Amino acid sequence: MQLSDKEKAMQAGEFGPACQWAIDHQTQVGRMFDAEDMVEVSQAHMMADPESLGDAGVSFVEGIAQNGAKVAIPMITDPRGVDLTYYDPLGQTEEMANLERRFIAACTSMGIMMTDTCINYQTIMPPVRGDHVAYGDTGVVIYSNSVCGARSNFEGGPSALAAGLTGRTPRYGLHLDQHRRATKRFVVQTQPKDLMDWGVLGATIGRKSGSYWEVPVIEGIEKPPTSDEIKHMGAAMASYGSTPLFHVAGITPECSTLADVEGEGLEPEIVSEEDIADLYRPFGAKGEVVDVVVFAAPQLSLVEMGQVAALCKGRHRSETTDLIVCTPAQVYVDAKRMGFIDAIEDFGGKVLTGTCFYQQYAREIGEANGWKRLLSNSAKIVNILGGYGYQPALASMEDCVASAEKGWIV
Repeated sequence: MQLSDKEKAMQAGEFGPACQWAIDHQTQVGRMFDAEDMVEVSQAHMMADPESLGDAGVSFVEGIAQNGAKVAIPMITDPRGVDLTYYDPLGQTEEMANLERRFIAACTSMGIMMTDTCINYQTIMPPVRGDHVAYGDTGVVIYSNSVCGARSNFEGGPSALAAGLTGRTPRYGLHLDQHRRATKRFVVQTQPKDLMDWGVLGATIGRKSGSYWEVPVIEGIEKPPTSDEIKHMGAAMASYGSTPLFHVAGITPECSTLADVEGEGLEPEIVSEEDIADLYRPFGAKGEVVDVVVFAAPQLSLVEMGQVAALCKGRHRSETTDLIVCTPAQVYVDAKRMGFIDAIEDFGGKVLTGTCFYQQYAREIGEANGWKRLLSNSAKIVNILGGYGYQPALASMEDCVASAEKGWIV
């Protein structure tokens, strides 16, 4: 790889041992992906919940911090594994909470902003078209690439930390024009009606794409989706297909026409109603008892919080069904001021701040609370939680709240 004079100085240790580790890590990653050089990035976003890190990972981050590390660019964090307000009632342990406290202290000492969100593009500082960034969370990456027109690969936790310390990342993958062109073309035959539908559509396209290196371009969407709708579509597409970038003809910024992404010569593949039904079918469970209803993955925006609150108002959950809502701290403050938190809590729900359900020891809290059948409107979360011992089901936001009220899936 070609390194600049400043990068060579980092490599020689002139910027301290933490920065030296970071540039060494990045050059190894760059060589693996045949990167010719580094590209400067304006922001970094790190996935590093303590469930994934464990004690060894937290000790590693503490070691980096103790070496005097300071981030060189704005750096933010993905959802945490423990909401320190609610960890005891949810069945999380003091050991889990202490891992979280240690990690937060290490990050804070390095100047990392503990934003604890996977929807930073809705809450913090959205990247702009052409902006090179180093983001970790799959939902963050696909939204930022596709909707904002920024440029990021999926950065693993150490790579995101390294980017924060050096202010750059290896120039490969979606930092390069040639990897942002469409490789598959899909034509949608049915229009999504709600957030669940948008997620199922994204999941269907992700499953059909099937590879990180495929870039789908989508036709047939009749009107621009809202930020929350395209958020659910992208998060599910990334979950089912490892997809980091998609284009929607006439809607997303890099694709006014198919020609912009070289999609005209691609064979169109129909996304039919049967394709949609086929993906949804394993998650239908009408009439079955539900243990927990979850709104998360992605975290809820202020608009979504208002929608859930309106559905909860004047109602109360069944004594046999719990309701969990995950939102970022940036949203929580406004949602509290507007009465949304009170409405959800009066219903009997718990609003968790700065976490996401599947990143907060989902298996352990499921066992502690006796949760087995889980219901959500997120196609992403139902795809994940089957691997954590749950029986996941999928429904609209309205039906999720109604099911929590009745204790069975409507």
